[in-house]
Amino acid sequence: MGRSVAGGLRITRRNARFQQWEALSRNQNKRRRAGQFLVQGVRPITLAVERGWPVVALIYDAERTLSRWASEMLERSGGERVAMAPDLLRELSGKEQEVPELVAVVALPDEDLSRIPVGPSFLGVVFDRPAGPGNIGTMVRSVDAFGGAGLIVTGHAADPYDPKAVRASTGSLMAVPVVRVRSHREVLEWTRRWRAAGRPLTVVGTDEDGSADIHEVDLTGPTLLVVGNETSGLSAGWRQGCDIMARIPITGTASSLNAASAATVALYEAARQRGARPSGGGRDRQGTL
Repeated sequence: MGRSVAGGLRITRRNARFQQWEALSRNQNKRRRAGQFLVQGVRPITLAVERGWPVVALIYDAERTLSRWASEMLERSGGERVAMAPDLLRELSGKEQEVPELVAVVALPDEDLSRIPVGPSFLGVVFDRPAGPGNIGTMVRSVDAFGGAGLIVTGHAADPYDPKAVRASTGSLMAVPVVRVRSHREVLEWTRRWRAAGRPLTVVGTDEDGSADIHEVDLTGPTLLVVGNETSGLSAGWRQGCDIMARIPITGTASSLNAASAATVALYEAARQRGARPSGGGRDRQGTL
């Protein structure tokens, strides 16, 4: 059983508030300036609320009797409640026909590498200059599935908080820290600090011309996997910064793997070597610098 919701803002036309939120769905610069992004779907919104993400507003269909789940999210989120006309809510969601029950406006997290914990069995991933937000979301999902501690996005890149990335992550973006940094130099300095603190991090790049097959590389210790741009691969800076370059042996007529697929294979191999269940891998949740 559901119920109606009383109180809160009501939007029935394309006013300034609607236009502000609608811009979050299509413009990375406006997301950054506002410090907000949009989240849709039962699992992503539930995880956002359960994991304590700051929900700025929760927008619901003004003409629908809400489900028990939607009513619970409205009560628990702590954000502003906004009733919106269904045609506007459909437009906001980017869906042609279906009107979502809820759309959440969520605050962006800090771009700080300290959000990614490094423990004795650390397993993390770098995505260098990704062009496709969908690939970022898929990679976040794989990091989550194989117990990774976080994803670092470096260089000029697509936005992890683009609606395509959020959707492709199927909620994992709310569970796994994702940090954007300008350059590989910042990440390599971060790894140097961890090494100085006694965490022997190994930086493993992936490339079709790598010096060893991925299964031959020891991934049992603290490991940072680095995956390159979908077209051009790793930058020269990352190639120089990696401790070892590994290749994923493939057969057939395919010349290479999709970047997100390559990360998934490498993450699985790390989990296999560690003898861990996929969901348990390297998420120690301890240690920050």
